[in-house]
Amino acid sequence: MGRPAVFLDRDGVLNQEVGYIHRVEDLQLVSGVATALRKLNDWGLFCCLVSNQSGPARGYYPVSHVDALHHRLCHLLDHEAGARLDALYYCPALSQPEGGTVPEFTYWTTQRKPNTGMLVSAAWQHDLDLARSFMVGDKATDVDLAHNAGCVGILVQTGFGDRVLHGDYQHLTQPDYIASDLAAAVAWILESLAL
Repeated sequence: MGRPAVFLDRDGVLNQEVGYIHRVEDLQLVSGVATALRKLNDWGLFCCLVSNQSGPARGYYPVSHVDALHHRLCHLLDHEAGARLDALYYCPALSQPEGGTVPEFTYWTTQRKPNTGMLVSAAWQHDLDLARSFMVGDKATDVDLAHNAGCVGILVQTGFGDRVLHGDYQHLTQPDYIASDLAAAVAWILESLAL
């Protein structure tokens, strides 16, 4: 049987939500996330980033820029609290009706949230049990992804999270738990696993 994982959205959960990040140095952590992630590391939980990153499909910047942003993210997490992500998955693709313009990345894909492709790939490659795993995000698509994959869906109120349940952002959704931030989500996850 596979092990449980904590899947984490990026923008608005780990780093501050500022829209498309065109300068690598503009990526800044949300306060307290490195310490929260380190707690998950210390518990031996598999921590995996899963993020829609349509910048390459929209022609805003190349995939190498997304990789540079993730390099900075991992550096900041390690520098601040010795925290680490065990794996990083992201989807650079976007369909044409959704705004994709760069042919290389303009297509429909099961990797794009709320489709389950990134979680299924992670589960296969790292022997994870999705039924015992958690997805933490700040958007309705993150909660929908969790439920589509059979995970527990946690909505944080950082990033866009404070708008999701009021119906003026994306659509109404019902998370399994609502947390003020990643630290509160981690406390709830660890309490749930200890039961």
